Amino acid sequence: MTNDGVNHSRRRFLLGATSVVGGAGVVGAAVPFVSSWQPSAKAKAAGAPVKVNISKLEVGGRLVVEWRGKPVYIVRRTPESLAAINDIDNSILRDADSVAASQPSYVSGSARTQAGREEYLILVGLCTHLGCAPMYRPDVGAVDLGGDSWLGGFFCPCHGSKFDLSGRVFAGVPAPTNLEVPPHSYETDDIVIIGIDAEIA
Repeated sequence: MTNDGVNHSRRRFLLGATSVVGGAGVVGAAVPFVSSWQPSAKAKAAGAPVKVNISKLEVGGRLVVEWRGKPVYIVRRTPESLAAINDIDNSILRDADSVAASQPSYVSGSARTQAGREEYLILVGLCTHLGCAPMYRPDVGAVDLGGDSWLGGFFCPCHGSKFDLSGRVFAGVPAPTNLEVPPHSYETDDIVIIGIDAEIA
């Protein structure tokens, strides 16, 4: 067999073009394969954990993230608000000790948080009455919420339910129970994982 009349430059071009097309095909097949390793929207909605960086959350501020299709409030409480939570008159609360509340076993006390993490409050931001999203109202003494008796907390404008800065429901409002505390754990001082219990992490 002879190589007479063979166009070497054309052969190199065809080999190069075939390689490029083949490489593009490999990349095109790899992208959906690799992306299939990520949790789907359905998996996230079903409860995939959510990592949240809280390092930039200012004292007195609130951060809202989504977990299982629900808003989760992360509030960094001031020393004054923590003192007010401890000093609140329990008779104005429906469940001051959170006996009927939906919360993990490692969450306790009037602060309703993990021991040593009292500064941070983590709640599902849905009113326990009809699932509306309560407003964060840290303004002490708000006239529209009771004046001097209001020490900050959450207010649901839909039907008037009020909660203190631990998410404990006031007596005499439509909401039947305290706001839910989701399972959560701290990976570091700055990273909290919503959806994984501290006892498991």
